[in-house]
Amino acid sequence: MDAGNAVVAADSAPASKRGTEARSRKKKLLSSTSSNSNDDGGGGGMTYVGNGNGGIYDVSDSGDSSRRGGGSDSRSKRLALRKKRVHRSRARKSSGKGGNSTAFFLIGGCIFVLYLVVCLIFFRSLPEGDGEARGMRGLVQRTKEQMVKLRGKKSITDSASKSDVKREQVDSTLPKSPVPIGIWPVSIRNEDGKFEDIQHPGFDEGHEVLMSVPSFWANDPVAIHENKLMSRERALSIGTCITPDPITGSNTRGDACPLNERTIFVGIASYRDWQCRDTVTSIFSAAAHPERIRVAVVDQIVAGEDGSCDIPHSPCSQDPNQSICLYKDQIDVYQMEAELAVGPVFARHIGYRLYRGEYYAMQSDAHVTFTKGWDVDIISQMEATGDEMAVLSTYLTDIVGSIDPNTGLSLRKTRPIMCNTEYEGQGEGRHLRHLSQPEGVPDIHGMPQLQKMRSSPNEFACSLPQPYWAAGYSFSRGHFVATVPYDLYQGEEMSIGLRGFSVGYDYFAPERSVCFHSYAKGENQAGRNKVPHFWEHSEKYKGKGVIAMKRLLGIVHMNPDVDPSEWNHAEEAKYGLGGARETSKFYELYGIDVKKKTTERHLCQFVHNNMHNQFMKHLRADGMGIDYSKIDYRWKDPRPNDP
Repeated sequence: MDAGNAVVAADSAPASKRGTEARSRKKKLLSSTSSNSNDDGGGGGMTYVGNGNGGIYDVSDSGDSSRRGGGSDSRSKRLALRKKRVHRSRARKSSGKGGNSTAFFLIGGCIFVLYLVVCLIFFRSLPEGDGEARGMRGLVQRTKEQMVKLRGKKSITDSASKSDVKREQVDSTLPKSPVPIGIWPVSIRNEDGKFEDIQHPGFDEGHEVLMSVPSFWANDPVAIHENKLMSRERALSIGTCITPDPITGSNTRGDACPLNERTIFVGIASYRDWQCRDTVTSIFSAAAHPERIRVAVVDQIVAGEDGSCDIPHSPCSQDPNQSICLYKDQIDVYQMEAELAVGPVFARHIGYRLYRGEYYAMQSDAHVTFTKGWDVDIISQMEATGDEMAVLSTYLTDIVGSIDPNTGLSLRKTRPIMCNTEYEGQGEGRHLRHLSQPEGVPDIHGMPQLQKMRSSPNEFACSLPQPYWAAGYSFSRGHFVATVPYDLYQGEEMSIGLRGFSVGYDYFAPERSVCFHSYAKGENQAGRNKVPHFWEHSEKYKGKGVIAMKRLLGIVHMNPDVDPSEWNHAEEAKYGLGGARETSKFYELYGIDVKKKTTERHLCQFVHNNMHNQFMKHLRADGMGIDYSKIDYRWKDPRPNDP
């Protein structure tokens, strides 16, 4: 029998009877310790057995009454045994209470130590201050500042939640479409956890470097244009407004948005450029309606050496009226290490990922100064074309002597035209490259040089479309950015220009320049020469340009003799050609021989004098671009022997 759980078993009595007798004897024993009478009924002496925690009563049926009696000695022994057992029980209870108290003290001590550790980590994580920030009052102040930040984050989260609810409500009222719903105001700062990983284009297989970048607003451009000319209804539906629709509550109002409330996306790629913050400042300070502008910068810098594009020259606490301070919520900066730069194309690819459905889209360099009221001016030029697919693009004129310091208006009467392009390079990598572009005075005033004006269906004013697109400055409808996204690889101007043509876009030179470029010459030479260039890391990505160029030439059908298996076809549908026009039509029109890799020179003569007459009369009645199927023309150099 187990020592800790021994039980004296009954020999013969039924279990139910023994249990009843046991309970009866327990009661009598506890209430009549001085009685000399014997217990009634058969049963042997009662034995205390159990596990030391109160015991278990049981009864033995063997023996007679004389053995059960035992006289006073027996009673005294039983009383002493009971007292001893009660004493032990009380001792155990007292010991148990003491153990519980000790446990409580230990738990409380652990909690207090844990609290101190958490506080220490919290305060050490606060930013370093000066003065009393190193003392306890400084800690309190910094804690308050931290709580303000936390409340701000909570406010942003609440705002984002409300935006999500609003978006769901809008989604339920609008028909399903491949075009995403745009919202305003908007920022990639509210997209934590929604970025995607892409492979950096400069590293070989097996040594890949992943970068976390914002997702495209429209991840599938083909779903929007459907490999054909986009419908006017769809094109006009794209674009946000600073005021929501009074019925649906949606900021995606497209063409229904009033002209001065249509939003503008401005994309900038900057490489360690100290003038970037000045460009951002100029964009907002010179605009007539800065509240509708959102600037998105891809800032390639060396931390600790270069300033960020969204940091003003003076702290906002000292001068809160600086444009960067006033409109900080409308500035998005994607910052990346300068050593990851492989040229402007990859940076602008990321920049296009920052577009979020704005009505207009503009691209600019990071060292540009804008004229007063530039936003109203360029929009008026854009709208005057009557061409929904128009893209205003040019190489910018030098800033020196271009802007009146008193009025902020342009002093220039001329503007560059994109028409001078020739082949360069050798072998399979030979490709088209823009040269210096001529500047000219518009033939007509009061309207952009690129535009079409009608007083009747058959009447056209003088207008000047151009063949090529320039990366230094571009202004268009927002759907241009959504449907012709930047590839990851180099060759931007030929890639965007030809792919945009195939989707149905038309390129024009603005009548008036609304911004000017700081070139490294004259009075700006010393300052601009201090700016590093991305090719300081060219050895790191040696050979990648050749691979990228082979891909570009293959996509736009400029290398027909190269086996397609020799170039990278990754995501070719997204970064490839559209279905509205064939690139072969482009090459035929402008005298480009992709087999011989030659061009018919002096194209600018045609662009200046006859192109508007030949082409603009074929602008579609609904304004959805020039119908090139009705143009039967091929440029032939009239002066092949002239320089």
